[in-house]
Amino acid sequence: MPGFFNTKIEFLKGVGPQKAALLNKELLIFTYGDLLQHYPFRYEDRTRFYDIREINASLPYVQLKGRIRSKELIGAGRKKRLVAHFHDDTGSIELIWFGGVNWIEKKIVPGVEYVVFGKPGTFNGKLYMAHPELEPASQFSLEGGYLQPVYSTTEKLKKKYLDSKAIGKIIQRLLNMAGPHIRESLPGSVMSEYKLMSKQEALPQIHIPEDQRKLQRATYRLKFEELFFVQLRLLMLKLARVDKFKGIKLQETELLTKFYNEHLPFELTDAQKRVIREIYQDMRSGRQMNRLLQGDVGSGKTIVAFICILIAAGSGTQAAMMAPTEILATQHYEGLKEYARLMGLNIALLTGSTKKSDRRVIHEMLRSGELHILVGTHALLEDVVQFERLGLAIVDEQHRFGVAQRSRLWQKNEDIYPHVLVMTATPIPRTLAMTLYGDLDVSVIDELPAGRKPIVTVHRFDSNRLKVNGFIKKQIEEGRQAYIVYPLIEESEKLDLKHLMDGYESVCRAFPDYQVSIVHGKMKPDAKDFEMQRFVKGETQIMVATTVIEVGVNVPNASVMVIENAERFGLAQLHQLRGRVGRGADQSYCILMTSFKLSKDGKTRIETMVRTNNGFEIADTDLRLRGPGDITGTQQSGVLDLLVADLATDGKILQLARQAAQALLENDPNLQLSENTNVRRQINQQKKTEVNWSRIS
Repeated sequence: MPGFFNTKIEFLKGVGPQKAALLNKELLIFTYGDLLQHYPFRYEDRTRFYDIREINASLPYVQLKGRIRSKELIGAGRKKRLVAHFHDDTGSIELIWFGGVNWIEKKIVPGVEYVVFGKPGTFNGKLYMAHPELEPASQFSLEGGYLQPVYSTTEKLKKKYLDSKAIGKIIQRLLNMAGPHIRESLPGSVMSEYKLMSKQEALPQIHIPEDQRKLQRATYRLKFEELFFVQLRLLMLKLARVDKFKGIKLQETELLTKFYNEHLPFELTDAQKRVIREIYQDMRSGRQMNRLLQGDVGSGKTIVAFICILIAAGSGTQAAMMAPTEILATQHYEGLKEYARLMGLNIALLTGSTKKSDRRVIHEMLRSGELHILVGTHALLEDVVQFERLGLAIVDEQHRFGVAQRSRLWQKNEDIYPHVLVMTATPIPRTLAMTLYGDLDVSVIDELPAGRKPIVTVHRFDSNRLKVNGFIKKQIEEGRQAYIVYPLIEESEKLDLKHLMDGYESVCRAFPDYQVSIVHGKMKPDAKDFEMQRFVKGETQIMVATTVIEVGVNVPNASVMVIENAERFGLAQLHQLRGRVGRGADQSYCILMTSFKLSKDGKTRIETMVRTNNGFEIADTDLRLRGPGDITGTQQSGVLDLLVADLATDGKILQLARQAAQALLENDPNLQLSENTNVRRQINQQKKTEVNWSRIS
């Protein structure tokens, strides 16, 4: 099999060196195997002909049969268009072309019977079809329709006559030769348990389906296989790590018990207690912990992190906590400093702006073991930062750090790896977490601390501006503070957004009796911090900002978040911004301002925000709208280069595939059994071509 599928595509009849070079460059298709896995992204239903009287603008692509009565060229120069009047026994429709007009005009012969395929629309109450496909009925196979695959292509390929149809033809040619070379890659037990179509049948059926049912079965089979091997590799790596990486046993709970009994400022939620138990089990197991802690904004991850630090410190090791920005690192430091003092532990903050003299002291105390906890930014990764014995490394908002950066943290010990706790407030949909972090253990804090009121979220149009301002005034009079967030700093010609400076001026005019802060990404760090601090201390009542506040300041007194042009933000970002309020005991509000013009996705985002505060539900909707690559920045890392499966819609298949992979490895961890020969061969084949991306922390 490998020999045949590794053949270069230039050797396929009808391709040749020139077209092959283009396919290499444009679609990354190099071999027979690549071409066969260039799956259609949709199918045109050619199984039925519509009467013109049946069609309307809400229908997808439709197929008609009839004659062209007349044709006319309208307009001149670049505005020239061709209109053909097409009719059957039930009615008529206009066919319109805006490009390639002269060429098509010569091709069309009035009175000849044609088969037309395209998307219907209406203009001024009249039916039309723009740029339809057209071919004489005599050339069209009328003895029963078919599902026509549509393949992705590019403008450059089309110029060389490699449009979707041409790609379909060369794939068909390859399929005719490939049959005997297609080997089964799944074990028989999995095939029968999950009632899967064989690979030998699935590949032809996904390209040239006989009917809808066979297409569905073929697609399901190939999605299952793809997700099965992703999960199998992750689970094998997890097994390998558990065997390979010993961890420091951290099990002393004296400090933790003292903190619990004497200093804990509030009752922990059941979710926090559960997560602490899971982490403690890992830290005392003798294996290196690699755990992802997910919790919505304000769910109390920081106190959980501190309790874990107490286990590490009580067991005679040091702890490090790394955050992506100075603001966030400083906030963690300020939050933990008082707890550390109460427990007799030394804590320090190390960021890019730490003075040289202070750095020296920190480095010495770290090496001697006098410093128990170090909080900081990327500065922690520098080679001069040497611990006496690092027991626990905590990484906050982990998706903001590169893999290489994170791995440097856990190489700080020479003899044994520290335990790693990765925290994120960006809820990751379950399907994505299983794929991206399938080799990590995942803990979730899924309830808010007692006394926290859910944030009330409303949608208001720009025309309600005066009412919204009145509401903000009332909140400030009651002693609260407000954020007003804008999407841009400078005016962009393309986007007619109120830019930040305009916004700042109009806020100052609307609230002449109050002090207003302004913060954006182009400010120098010290100016930014100065403005932030004024707001934190309550010297200013309103903070006008861009999304730089998305991760950062904790101001319990701020109870109103107004987001301007809310339709311009992604769901995850809206949810993060909303999490900046609702930090205190007061009722908090998030007001989403938009114009009347909203796209379909824009409407869905706004409706989702108004409907729910649940970060995981929001993340699932976000995944459906945007696709996985955008959400986690994994597009570049090749993690989610899935060929046929889609994490936004295939969560159920993913769970079954993971379940099948788990069962297989429980039964045969090293894939030694003869029934798993297929699987072993497939994995060895993949190892040659794939980067090992799954060691994430």
